[in-house]
Amino acid sequence: MSDSRPAMRLLRGPLLSFHHDPGDSDAPAEGSVFHDEDGAILIEGGLIRRVGHYAALAEDLPANIETVDYRDKLMMPGFIDTHVHYVQLDIMACWGRQLLDWLNHYTFPEECRFARQAHADVIAEAFLDESLRVGTTTAQVFCTSHPGSVDAFFTAARRRGLRMLAGKVLMDRHAPPELLDSPLGGIADSERLIADWHGRDRLGYTLTPRFAPTSTREQLDATGAVLRHAPDLHLQTHLSENQGEIDWVAELFPESRDYLDVYERHGLVGPRSTFAHGIHLTQPMRQRLADAGANVAFCPTSNLFLGSGLFDRQACRQAGLTVSLASDVGGGTDLSPLGSLKAAYQVGQLLGQPLTAWQGFYQLTLGNARALRLDEHIGQLRPGGEADIVVLDPDASPLLKRQNARCRNLAERLFALMMLGDDRAVHATWANGERVHQRSE
Repeated sequence: MSDSRPAMRLLRGPLLSFHHDPGDSDAPAEGSVFHDEDGAILIEGGLIRRVGHYAALAEDLPANIETVDYRDKLMMPGFIDTHVHYVQLDIMACWGRQLLDWLNHYTFPEECRFARQAHADVIAEAFLDESLRVGTTTAQVFCTSHPGSVDAFFTAARRRGLRMLAGKVLMDRHAPPELLDSPLGGIADSERLIADWHGRDRLGYTLTPRFAPTSTREQLDATGAVLRHAPDLHLQTHLSENQGEIDWVAELFPESRDYLDVYERHGLVGPRSTFAHGIHLTQPMRQRLADAGANVAFCPTSNLFLGSGLFDRQACRQAGLTVSLASDVGGGTDLSPLGSLKAAYQVGQLLGQPLTAWQGFYQLTLGNARALRLDEHIGQLRPGGEADIVVLDPDASPLLKRQNARCRNLAERLFALMMLGDDRAVHATWANGERVHQRSE
């Protein structure tokens, strides 16, 4: 933070935040929503000091405080993406593959490029530029098996003052030799990265075995040992995304009763574990994940693009399993959280479980923060919380403006943003009390 940074700032405009899960009804659960049409957020030192109605806050503010006027916009907590591959930014929208072919034809060749530190540095910057442009202030990120890809990402995120989780991919088989590590070497690299980055400013480390087929039992076991001895670390991997993948896992791990059991046997399923996709789970598997406190990252644009299947959100909720929402770029087709909401609604419609705007925006903010166990820091507009804020423009495009003029209430305005919004709807993004993106008019 530079010496020229103002001691205090006041952001004035409509506010929306969540106190708890609003449920799936058209009307949010009582007490779940905080909304003020003329609200204000007082920021100092990267934190939210006060939040509430503007007139109440204005009574005792310093006369010369910097005030930013967002009265025709909507302020919310910064968006959170629970599963994304920054290193796959340049293979978004490559044509025509399902998961295993996608990995071999696009993902692995692209990730080989990250052996060059200069390339990793460039893509880390480009990914964060794009993320902030669409309102994402926190993400849980896959790097590659190259330690330098993690250094590049954390260096860029720290310079911007962001709260981010990331980790080096652990992968010691069934991939090009240029991408493989070893059980001991991969863990040694991870331990060095943990020492350098975990808990530094707003950064956290997430252990990252790519998925069961690309790790030997020895590597999975070593990863579990690290997690047992450092329970403040996160863990991320993939689970039950594609039927061909599931069949392959059954061949590779015949001693396991199902795909999830592979991870359970090695101590990888816990309250800070994120399992991406989880499309083809049985209800007992969902229950085991719920009992462990883990979360499943729903990646709707990726699931549709790769033809992986339709995620049954309601079956997860019935099991008490926490569901987060994620882009999964580059299998996903949109870094924008609004794009993920639109696709999530469409998937839900096909299953007879449409996503409400209340539930969608809860998921992008407090819901995802809780899934990642970061809600003590982010996910709400509240005193003491970190000042990560997205400012949405309900009139950002001609179609949005026309639709917004017809909306009768906040629920309809939110649904319009969810279905018609894109990067143009993000007027500004704030992280750690600083404006890190401003849309050009």
